[in-house]
Amino acid sequence: MNTKIVTSLGIIAAALGLAYVPLPGVSRTITVVAGTELQEPLMALQNQFQQQNPNIKVDLKFQGSQEVADRYFNERNDFQPTVLIPANGAILQELSQRWQTQNGEPAFYDAPRPVAKTQIVAVAWPERARVLFPDGKFRWERIEQAMQRQNWSALGGQPEWGSFDFVMTDPERSNSGQLTMALWGQAKLGGRPLNPGDLATPPVQSLFSLVHKSVYNPPRSTDILLQEFISRGPNDADVATVYESIALHRWQQASASKGSPYQVFYLNPTIETVSTAAIARRNVNSRTADAARKFLDFLTQPEQQAVFVQFGFRPVVSRVDVQLVPGSPWSQNIPGVEVNPSGQVVPTPNTAVLEEVKRLWGRSR
Repeated sequence: MNTKIVTSLGIIAAALGLAYVPLPGVSRTITVVAGTELQEPLMALQNQFQQQNPNIKVDLKFQGSQEVADRYFNERNDFQPTVLIPANGAILQELSQRWQTQNGEPAFYDAPRPVAKTQIVAVAWPERARVLFPDGKFRWERIEQAMQRQNWSALGGQPEWGSFDFVMTDPERSNSGQLTMALWGQAKLGGRPLNPGDLATPPVQSLFSLVHKSVYNPPRSTDILLQEFISRGPNDADVATVYESIALHRWQQASASKGSPYQVFYLNPTIETVSTAAIARRNVNSRTADAARKFLDFLTQPEQQAVFVQFGFRPVVSRVDVQLVPGSPWSQNIPGVEVNPSGQVVPTPNTAVLEEVKRLWGRSR
């Protein structure tokens, strides 16, 4: 073969190889710190993204959603976060305000981007639920009465059921715990939206004190809570507030281990939470930020949004129908589950209210 032709073919082959093989010094690692509720879908998508983007390695870390912000702000991680994805965009707003006040510059490269969404629901074992909610509707006042009376026999339940046990996450470390107490406080005040001053009123302070005394050692994250709820079963955990996504995803686990799985109850009103991603500026250069943008672009494509649906999340793009996704939990006849719940969805409380929820919970010890 002509030497020139061989040389040309060699050059072409080398060029093609460079197009598909990561070049030394060009690869990037992005460290994604997300709320634990996102652990399984993100792990399912991690390898797929890296196969499509061989020059970008994704290192996943998981914390309680409030911890995602607090640990970043206070530099209490032993790694450098690139992307933060707590369960609620309000947490990023709070972090951005704190950062701007302290440093006088933006905390993030771009505006935070929605990744997936869900809402606060309750789960209960059916036999207990029929006694606690005879009309089939979740009511905060019934939970409060059960806490005050303490035992199921005083509520009309079976004496052998023992004490009433409500479980929720720690509001100082978990967003779902904060939203639980915000919704409960709102119900205590007749349903009107809360402001920080409302949390100083005697009815709300009394409620926080009662719940704090009744909820023993609340876990730091919602997924941990639901796994404990399932493993403990009736008599040790009766009702819990969790994200709809986790309730749907873990239902099969409860069905397999308990025989009679829990029922889902939609709150009215409830709060929709949007898992939102932001690219951090601290110690993150522009090339690494570009790699992070590719990852966020990937997560918000319809194909990846369908994976979030399979794990119980609602999509943030309109082209994905939760009923048509293969393996969707909305097609599994889970007791109580609704594609379009009829209850009111209220905005996430502002950062001042959430901060006051955390402070009041801490003072209620």
